[in-house]
Amino acid sequence: MPSLSERVAAAKAAEASSFGGARAEALTELRGRLHFKVVEELGPTLYDRQMSDAELRLRVIEMLEWALDQEQGLPLTAADQKQLLNEIASDVLGYGPIDPLLNDPEVTEVMVNGPYDVYIERNGKIEKTDVRFVDQVHLRRIIDKIVGQVGRRVDEATPMVDARLPDGSRVNAVIAPLAIGGPFLTIRKFSVDPLTEADLVRFGTLTQRVADFLRACVVGRLNIIISGGTGSGKTTTLNVLSGYLPSDERIVTVEDAAELQLHQDHVLSLEARPANIEGKGQITIRDLVRNTLRMRPDRIVVGEVRGGEALDMLQAMNTGHDGSLTTLHSNSPRDTLSRLETMVLMAGYDLPVRAIREQIASAVDLIVHVSRLRDGTRRITHITEVEGMEGDIITLQDLFLFDFGMGVDEHGRFLGRLKATGIRPTFSERLADFGIKLPPDLFDPEPFARRSDQFSLTR
Repeated sequence: MPSLSERVAAAKAAEASSFGGARAEALTELRGRLHFKVVEELGPTLYDRQMSDAELRLRVIEMLEWALDQEQGLPLTAADQKQLLNEIASDVLGYGPIDPLLNDPEVTEVMVNGPYDVYIERNGKIEKTDVRFVDQVHLRRIIDKIVGQVGRRVDEATPMVDARLPDGSRVNAVIAPLAIGGPFLTIRKFSVDPLTEADLVRFGTLTQRVADFLRACVVGRLNIIISGGTGSGKTTTLNVLSGYLPSDERIVTVEDAAELQLHQDHVLSLEARPANIEGKGQITIRDLVRNTLRMRPDRIVVGEVRGGEALDMLQAMNTGHDGSLTTLHSNSPRDTLSRLETMVLMAGYDLPVRAIREQIASAVDLIVHVSRLRDGTRRITHITEVEGMEGDIITLQDLFLFDFGMGVDEHGRFLGRLKATGIRPTFSERLADFGIKLPPDLFDPEPFARRSDQFSLTR
């Protein structure tokens, strides 16, 4: 039986815990009231683009201090007041507790698994943070703010939503009843300074020789598909390859959410639109791909094909719009063709499989496959030519392959790189017609040190 002193200590601990819980609940209610008052009082001022961020934050803090002065009954220390004001200001002006993560240039993805579990991806690795939301209501308020900025909404009728931040970062949110223990929020950050060819070479994603080869393929108007898994770097690679497009051509881009950053002069960017609350007004990727054919494009760049638009993309590639670029989710170059077949069938036409394969073999020239490896790095592992048909099978030929046989270093990082297989592509003559002469030793499987230095890229 516990002694009297032990029972007294236990009673005090229980009383303190009860008091702490009641205080936390009161703080949560106070936070909600202050947040509502600021939004109600400032209203349109919060979206005044003529005010600088510093001026707007000052206005919000002043309003919060005034609103806090009107509150009675909950004593707060000066430190508590300062922390509370800064937290609410971040909620009103930014995205609450995850603001520092979104501003960290090393963080590439933010994953909120409910209000108390926040993970990030840094250097290709996932790690847990000590960031927490107050409760589900707090997290839901931030989600509502994000989706509201782009005219979307999330509720019980539409518990899943895709949106993007003003800087272009991709956002996915799932709420109850679908999200058990949620809401769930995933943000793939948008790079303000997009990675360049030099960055990919420095990271080991590809070699300079391969970069020059891909530049030749883009300038030579080959149809290229960039394939890979989720988060493998497909969009980044597409962005780099799109940078090789000549500036004197008319380029039309089609995306679900605008991410590509092309710096050519003649670029027209189209973005899909979801249905409104009444289920009307949806404009799909397929609608946009069809529309591009009426816009006199020299090049068509589709951010990603994931459905029936694959058929329209193949039709465009086969009707004079060569030099098109797109991305596609798959596990290998061969799987890329299988997925293309499946997506063409999703267009709703009862086409024979052989006819679909002939369309693919005629349209697609090159597959660039990107993988996120076990060490967290993103590497191009296959550059594969689509040669044509043999019977009912589309024939592929690997031109460059990643050499996994070189092993890993003491930190577990792969030492391999892309190496030529020794096969020269059949489209070499086509490139020559564009004044692009591939060095005869480019596809020599010997070490790069023995190869010639530069391409002859004359047009």
